[in-house]
Amino acid sequence: MTDTRHVSAIDDSIETEARSFGRQVWDRFRRHKLAVLAAVVLVVLTVSFWVAPALSPYEFDEITPDFRQPPTAAHPFGTDDIGRDLLVRTFMGGRFSIRIALLVALSTTLIGTLLGAVAGYFGGWIDALVSQIINMVLLVPALAILLVLALKWGSSPWSISIVLAALLWTRIARVVRGLFLQYKEQEFVMAARSAGARSGRIMFRHILPNVMGPVVVETTLLVGTAIILESTLSFLGLGVQFPTPTLGNLVAEAKGAIDSNPYRVLLPGSFVMLITLSINFLGDGLRDALDPSSGGGRT
Repeated sequence: MTDTRHVSAIDDSIETEARSFGRQVWDRFRRHKLAVLAAVVLVVLTVSFWVAPALSPYEFDEITPDFRQPPTAAHPFGTDDIGRDLLVRTFMGGRFSIRIALLVALSTTLIGTLLGAVAGYFGGWIDALVSQIINMVLLVPALAILLVLALKWGSSPWSISIVLAALLWTRIARVVRGLFLQYKEQEFVMAARSAGARSGRIMFRHILPNVMGPVVVETTLLVGTAIILESTLSFLGLGVQFPTPTLGNLVAEAKGAIDSNPYRVLLPGSFVMLITLSINFLGDGLRDALDPSSGGGRT
């Protein structure tokens, strides 16, 4: 009973500190104007990707008589070689690209956090095994792995997400492993262990909340990385296949018309650039807000 009260008291203290820390993080994040602007841009783009196709009079795979049209009132982004409206295809492509990137970031975070936490907390042969797996993945050129895996399993948003997640999880695993190695020797962990807390409770109730700041930043940046890699695979013809549009395969489809109709490449390409820049600025703001020593409060 006494041990249970000690553990509960430690948990209550952590929750109180977490609430206070959350308010401080929000205050620092608001002062980072570029990060706030980036967050607004991402929200606007994401909502547009989901709402605009529903409001369009055209389906993303609907063929019209207007072949290879420049931007007009009827087709603000023009049409492609077989008459499909490029506005609705671009926004649908953004929807699929965001969906793939979020799925990759979340699955990568889950895998990397679990493996990094286990390796860092238990150490010994478990740490050595996980570290060797990480090193093996990092030794092989990333693009070569992506090309081979995508060639065999790529073609749908789900399979592309699995391919990217299988490659990118090492980034978060290394961060989490290092932080667990640091925190497992701290006094609050020793107190929880002395109070009778089990390893699982210590890992995920006491240590994990303290490493979530860097994990959130890494997850945010992974969204941008996933969008770039998905676009690269699609541009090379190994990503999501037609007729499903993504920003990457829209650029790939239009690359032959870059001289005569450059807008067909520039429009989806500009969305890739805008999303990636916004995510990077958002990641900078989150890093500064979660770690004041890194220079929080910049504008």
